[in-house]
Amino acid sequence: MRRASAQLQSDRRAEILAAAQRCFVRAGFHGASMQDICAEAGMSPGNLYRYFPSKEALIAGIAERDRAEIGQQFARADLSRGLFPVLEGLAHHFFAERPREQVLLCTEVMAEARRHPDIARISASFDVDVRKWLGDLLRAAAERGDIPGDIDFDGVITMLMVIADGVWWRRALDPDFKAEAVLPIFMNITRQMLRGGSPKPTEKPARVFDIKESAR
Repeated sequence: MRRASAQLQSDRRAEILAAAQRCFVRAGFHGASMQDICAEAGMSPGNLYRYFPSKEALIAGIAERDRAEIGQQFARADLSRGLFPVLEGLAHHFFAERPREQVLLCTEVMAEARRHPDIARISASFDVDVRKWLGDLLRAAAERGDIPGDIDFDGVITMLMVIADGVWWRRALDPDFKAEAVLPIFMNITRQMLRGGSPKPTEKPARVFDIKESAR
């Protein structure tokens, strides 16, 4: 009986999170009220507040749900195929296969993180986990000899996350954008970062007015 009750509660939480996600995507974090989410989930406010007392708690629940799903994706990564097929598979899943509703929610949370300290903490915590999973994957690949071991792992991971954020923003802003079309370019950039190393600059970059002066 306890197991059945726990499963029922888990299922109900999942339904509420899915309803909240639809509301946040449709109306934004501020535009969606708890009453809207109750109506979307088909339950009374008193019942919903037993599971999630605030919109921030709903965002935290969605983040935890997504963290578990992404963690499972990394845990299933099979490096016996080589690092780059694994990275390409992950990129295809998160860039192209991820439902647009989840992409829109992600960008909504990123935008809200600029204004809301609680959302910023949730977003930062998520980033810490993703950085760790990527770091573990790349270092394991280096131990296998797939990539050099003296790479600036932190810098590469930062750039991979910057590119991922950019792809998601483009998907959110442009319904006609096809992530599959840029995947080969993404993989070329990734191979260069992980195989070509990080060249050291030999000169100080010219400032804009220096360039203008030299052009006269």
